[in-house]
Amino acid sequence: MTPPEVVTKVDATYPEAARAAGQQAEVVVVVIVGVDGTVTEASVAEGTGPPFDEAAVAAVRQWRFKPAHRGAEAIPSRIRIPFRFALPPAPPSLPKVVSPPSPPPAPARASPPQERDARDVDGDIVDVTVHGRRTPPPRASSDFVLDREVLAAAPHQNAGDLLLRAPGVYVSQFEGEAVGHEIFLRGFDAEHGQDMELTVGGVVPINQPSHIHGQGYADLGFIIPETVRSLRVTEGVYDPRQGDFAVAGSVDFDLAVAERGTRLKSSWGSFGTYRAMALFAPHDDPDETFGAASFRKSEGYGMNRGSQTASAMGQLVFYWPHGWKGSLLAAAYGARANLAGVVRRDDVEAGRVGFYDSYPDPNATAQSALAGRVQLSLGLERLADDGSRTSATAFLLLNEFRLRENFTGSLQRSREMPDWVGRGDLIEEFNQAMTVGGRVTHQRAPWSPRSWLRGVLEVGLAFRGDFIEQTQNLIKAPQNETWDHRVDATVRGLDIGSYIDADVRLGSRVQLRGGFRADALVYDIDDRLGNFIPLFQRQSHFPGFRRTALGFASGPRATLEVRATRWLSALAAYGEGYRSPQARQLEEGERAPYTKVRSMEVGVRGRLGSRDQLTFTGAAFSTALSEDLAFDPQEGTLVRIGPTTRRGLVGQVTARPGRYFLASLSATGVRATLDAPPPPTTANPTPAYRAGELLPYVPPLVMRADLAVTPEIRFGEWSPLHARAGLGLTHLSSRPLPYGQHSDPTTLVDLSAAIRWRFVEAAVEASNLFDTRYAAGEFSFVSNWGRPDIPSLVPARHISAAPPRTILVTITVSL
Repeated sequence: MTPPEVVTKVDATYPEAARAAGQQAEVVVVVIVGVDGTVTEASVAEGTGPPFDEAAVAAVRQWRFKPAHRGAEAIPSRIRIPFRFALPPAPPSLPKVVSPPSPPPAPARASPPQERDARDVDGDIVDVTVHGRRTPPPRASSDFVLDREVLAAAPHQNAGDLLLRAPGVYVSQFEGEAVGHEIFLRGFDAEHGQDMELTVGGVVPINQPSHIHGQGYADLGFIIPETVRSLRVTEGVYDPRQGDFAVAGSVDFDLAVAERGTRLKSSWGSFGTYRAMALFAPHDDPDETFGAASFRKSEGYGMNRGSQTASAMGQLVFYWPHGWKGSLLAAAYGARANLAGVVRRDDVEAGRVGFYDSYPDPNATAQSALAGRVQLSLGLERLADDGSRTSATAFLLLNEFRLRENFTGSLQRSREMPDWVGRGDLIEEFNQAMTVGGRVTHQRAPWSPRSWLRGVLEVGLAFRGDFIEQTQNLIKAPQNETWDHRVDATVRGLDIGSYIDADVRLGSRVQLRGGFRADALVYDIDDRLGNFIPLFQRQSHFPGFRRTALGFASGPRATLEVRATRWLSALAAYGEGYRSPQARQLEEGERAPYTKVRSMEVGVRGRLGSRDQLTFTGAAFSTALSEDLAFDPQEGTLVRIGPTTRRGLVGQVTARPGRYFLASLSATGVRATLDAPPPPTTANPTPAYRAGELLPYVPPLVMRADLAVTPEIRFGEWSPLHARAGLGLTHLSSRPLPYGQHSDPTTLVDLSAAIRWRFVEAAVEASNLFDTRYAAGEFSFVSNWGRPDIPSLVPARHISAAPPRTILVTITVSL
């Protein structure tokens, strides 16, 4: 973004009456510069009344500008211009007309998105206000903002793939389409979101608390990747704005479309895959205003993997008088998929079932998933002339999820009818939730009691209410006959959080950011199958367990940044966060046993070059949890495993040596251990434990590289050809599995190439270029697939196949 430049200026006329009376004044005029460079509006922000105010406004209305630009597009902007009316020292009888200062003719490059760009011109300050999102200050060394250039470097099919660009993040979808991604970050197996706070626009939550399939369940399928302008990935919990599920960190999706106009895209590829996308971004509106729709279908890369997905998103940004900016976002999403489930590794090696196949058992081929989401949010923000900022956001979310999944074959026995056994372990889970909530914040005007001391204070209130209906049953295919009930519950949850955050600058080199956050969570649970009565017991009551609970979570967050040089900063951060409990695990009156999180990090951040051609980050971190969760395939849900600790190192480098080249490389190494035995259960009263035992499923090393080349090719007077090529490389080390097993290491290469001439672009993308055969998910547990009536209780390794090489050809037309 570049500020406007003065082309023609007209001097203000010194009022004769004021000159004769010896009066002097200073007037600050706020000017709206239109896209054609004319002054569309002028008002006095600081004045002394007529006649000085009128003289300043009359003069500035005659000015002409080169308009502000966002890239190559002219945009409206607002600037503040001071006029000083001063009498000359001698001779006193001669009036002097003082010309107002001009904005700089060649402003320095601004780093978008930013809001204020101040320039000093002959001692005068001209403020240029550009509507957009301010780049947030870092809360730790590993606090990353990934822009569109980095996100688009390598192939990506959905919003989950965009997360691969963040250091230490690995993403898979081992269960299949219409089910949330499994996310690994810095030694955490976040499953479908239990350890990652995921938001849209910095406020609207994606995570769903007390979900039947896993605490903090998050499905990113509703986000159309072409609408994502940037990602902010904060690894760790150091920002007071971070709330529930910010255990390993948080990710915010910033939605905007920089390339304006209408875009139509169609893709065809392997396994009968087809995708159509339409996007509309009006030229005269801000980048945040757009509408998009996407449809995708696929026959799948193996047995029982067909899927269909549809999503629509629309966002409108508008401006009201008195500096108010509003944002309205609406989204709808639906997906259905057949699921292949898991297969035993020994069956694959013996040739009894193919690597990409599903078991022929009807209770395996009946596996499927259905997901739906409707979202509506409204945000308002006002930046006052004194620098204070007020914002308010409200949202409404409707989510529905139905999953039929079989991990163990045929082991389960009916609780209600113990004689019913061997009917297959097809578990059906259903979760329906309505969420309402919002956030209100106020940032006070900056204060500076001393020349070396400057600070900003922000307070905020966040709240959400969840209304959840959920069931879990055992069913038998092909008629989906219910033969056992496991869960039938209604959950009402209320989360009220507040925070205070200060940003204090001490001199030019030291900055302290941080504050305190406190949350209260209230639960009302109607567990209609609680207090279950087995048939061998005499009935003394009706089943059901209704209970209420309330708990608090609070803790400080702080970051200290020291700028050692102009290009190098050292940061130290500490924070205490929490994860809310699964509501159905609470007892009557229990004080909600939160998972307490303590996170620490020290590291450095650096930038080299006039345009940040090279940026780098290095950090050491440690995260301790008072109680952790792990996936239990036999129950298809999460279970408690006790306290855990992660310690590791992260490094990241991004290079932009020229206009047409980008490279990003990151590596994260971590040691994740169990610190105490898991909580005993009825089925396992004395769980096995070894001091320093590695956590299952967690990769000790994750490496990622993204490369992009975007040359421009010219042929005489012809319109230039715009080419691009992208490479993404992911390496995942061997992961520990339960019962002393380890998975195989994995290295994947993705490649894309495209060429664009005028309004038409042709592209080809290849994922898993070398057709590596690997498991998206790998587990170790007891199962019985076509085995004897008395199954073995020895755990076996199971795999869920990841996609083989997939090629997509895409045609895009931009109008």
